[in-house]
Amino acid sequence: GVNLRTTSGPVLEKAGDLAAMLTNLEPHDVLFIDEIHRLSPVVEEILYPAMEDYQLDIMIGEGPAARSIKLDLPPFTLIGATTRAGSLTSPLRDRFGIVQRLEFYQVKDLQHIVGRSAACLGLALSDEGALEIARRARGTPRIANRLLRRVRDFAEVRANGDLSGEVSCSALDMLNVDSEGFDYMDRKLLLAIIDKFMGGPVGLDNLAAAIGEERETIEDVIEPFLIQQ
Repeated sequence: GVNLRTTSGPVLEKAGDLAAMLTNLEPHDVLFIDEIHRLSPVVEEILYPAMEDYQLDIMIGEGPAARSIKLDLPPFTLIGATTRAGSLTSPLRDRFGIVQRLEFYQVKDLQHIVGRSAACLGLALSDEGALEIARRARGTPRIANRLLRRVRDFAEVRANGDLSGEVSCSALDMLNVDSEGFDYMDRKLLLAIIDKFMGGPVGLDNLAAAIGEERETIEDVIEPFLIQQ
């Protein structure tokens, strides 16, 4: 097997941070950079020769005495993840040999994930309970696991730890997560379009002002799931 090294774009603030990671890679290691669109231009430029030639350009010294040296890197695999592919610069995006898009998870797959998470937490979750959580998880395992923990808390306080489908429904209803996975802000946005803007169309800035939310939140959190529905 090989090693998996993980980091994220915001963590790599200086070119030296990324250079240190690259020089510590073993042959055929996998380097995973989450939120790669948030790399600064200076850090991003370090990646170009590393991706193309497995080399690292380092500047030694300052001023007129500064010089560039090249360090050979072992062959490695770079994986970048982003929710904003459009924010990637063209030079970086074009250097990736394979570009894949991850879609929302299907309910059946999420049900399996919820069941596994429940087992890891030592919970006796019924199949109906797992299905109910999966249906309302917006196609996202992270949200499914969060809802599972809140259902667990509800069950411990209100249902003596019973994690049946009925208890799961009651818990999720209390959290204002309906049977389609829509939460309070989803419904507020939809009602604003219907009632205040006569069904649309409506600009994003006007919609953000109408519901009292940042446009970035609408773009990144609320809108993607609603469009899929």
